[in-house]
Amino acid sequence: MSGADQLSQSPQSPQSPQSPQSRASGPRPVPSRPLRFVALGDSLTQGVGDPVDGAWRGWAALLAEGITAPEREVELHNLAVSGAQTSDVLLRQTPVALALRPDIVSVVVGVNDTLRHTFDIHAVAARLDEVYATLTAQGAVLLTACLPDPGTMLGLPGALARPLARRQSAVNAVVHALSRRHDAVHLHAAEGDLAADRTLWSADRLHPGERGHRVLAAGFHALLADRGLATGTPPAREPERPPPTRSASLWWLATAGTGWVARRCTDLLPQLLALAADEVRHQARGTSGRLDLSASHAVAAALAAL
Repeated sequence: MSGADQLSQSPQSPQSPQSPQSRASGPRPVPSRPLRFVALGDSLTQGVGDPVDGAWRGWAALLAEGITAPEREVELHNLAVSGAQTSDVLLRQTPVALALRPDIVSVVVGVNDTLRHTFDIHAVAARLDEVYATLTAQGAVLLTACLPDPGTMLGLPGALARPLARRQSAVNAVVHALSRRHDAVHLHAAEGDLAADRTLWSADRLHPGERGHRVLAAGFHALLADRGLATGTPPAREPERPPPTRSASLWWLATAGTGWVARRCTDLLPQLLALAADEVRHQARGTSGRLDLSASHAVAAALAAL
């Protein structure tokens, strides 16, 4: 989008100065520069699942179109990268965001952390706290969100899905707590339509489709409007294109989907199988609650260490 807007002025004759009343009813001043919105995160914020003209659009672009009234432009910088983890956001994306000096900055990340054998909720909490603190220290309005767990979205068997759900629940708990600490505009997207309505998701079952991205954009817009920070038209919730067909979903699972799983097998699968075996043992003994309690204690310890 364009650079700083120029203040619109009408020529005046030195012999006929405008009265205070005529000056007050003249053109309203235009802000000196566009509102700067910087989006950080992974493929979800990159826009995967919402293709437009050969590129990804996504919820951040849809939100940017409606943040302000027409007289002020919005300058969107989408720094999100597919596969990014909290470490990537901290070390690579945040320094770029700081240099851009955003008015609004979104940080939606964490799912990829749960899909790695190196998952550590203490490290995730420490990184997110540093990212949030650094960005808000510049005065930016922070947007955050909690997300559904990938095991449920992929439809994995219970013993495989539950460990992933427990990890995502831990990340969501950290994001909730840190969002309150840093006064973020937080979107609860782990439950409700986004998790339950399959028509909101693309064929890969891991990224929202156009409808899903529109739901995210509209959700953030409503929260910003409640704070008086969004004055433009809310993003439309109805898609411009039909959702993927069942045959398209099956085709993805048979082609790209198997590749996606194979790439993570070398990283996550051995550990996930061990976690699933542990899950089955606890379930047989009736002690599954211990796993949930252990995860809760880990979250509490991670937050207490900050």
